[in-house]
Amino acid sequence: MIRLRHLALLAVVLPNTLLAVDGKPLTPEEFEAYVTGKTLLYGTEGAEYGGEDYLPGRKVRWSYLDGDCKSGFWYAQDQQVCFIYEDRPDDPQCWSFYLDGGKLTALFENDPNGTELYETGISNEPLFCEGPEVGV
Repeated sequence: MIRLRHLALLAVVLPNTLLAVDGKPLTPEEFEAYVTGKTLLYGTEGAEYGGEDYLPGRKVRWSYLDGDCKSGFWYAQDQQVCFIYEDRPDDPQCWSFYLDGGKLTALFENDPNGTELYETGISNEPLFCEGPEVGV
């Protein structure tokens, strides 16, 4: 009886941990399943870094949490997830994502000394984005 309970618990827990145990990067499909429909907040080196809305159809909206948001999209390139943003259409930002303790860790692959970001939370609200600047 106890073993059946443990198996039932594993059936619930294992899909949520994906590949965290063996340290392999998430596949783009696993990444998509984890993030779609969420707003994730990220930190680095103990400080707040930014947040991203992960919208359907692999669309995204990034902000350094300053009210300025950049829209874009992501695509799979081998086992990496690459982002293209409206202000840098010719400069893909490629990352490897891992689950660590049930939260994402992201390693920037464009730089050999790559930035490491980690999930600090999930927001129930989309990012705050100010409207476009208008001039006189």
